[in-house]
Amino acid sequence: MSRSSYRRHHFPAAVIQQAVWLYFRFPLSLRDGEDMLSQRGIDVSYEAVGRWSFKFCLAYARKLRRSHPRADKRWYPDEVFVSISGKNVYPWRAVDCEGEVRDLLVQSR
Repeated sequence: MSRSSYRRHHFPAAVIQQAVWLYFRFPLSLRDGEDMLSQRGIDVSYEAVGRWSFKFCLAYARKLRRSHPRADKRWYPDEVFVSISGKNVYPWRAVDCEGEVRDLLVQSR
């Protein structure tokens, strides 16, 4: 991301990046993001956090996609027998080659 994209903003790029990261990384509302930044000594309105998130989210996502390698398309089903609340259930998981769970289905039989 070029530095000129932050040129006409009141806050430095590090503050904007931190605010957008907090909003998208954690399940926070805009007001929660404003509160977390104010605890760090940064006085920002929730409207500004929302505008920054809308403006910079696509550029950040594009940059992250370029920096990470493509995920492999191979996956396998994983079956486990579990007792939940005294009932026997079978959680089926779709796991990719890196061990990340992609989907989960719980059946009683």
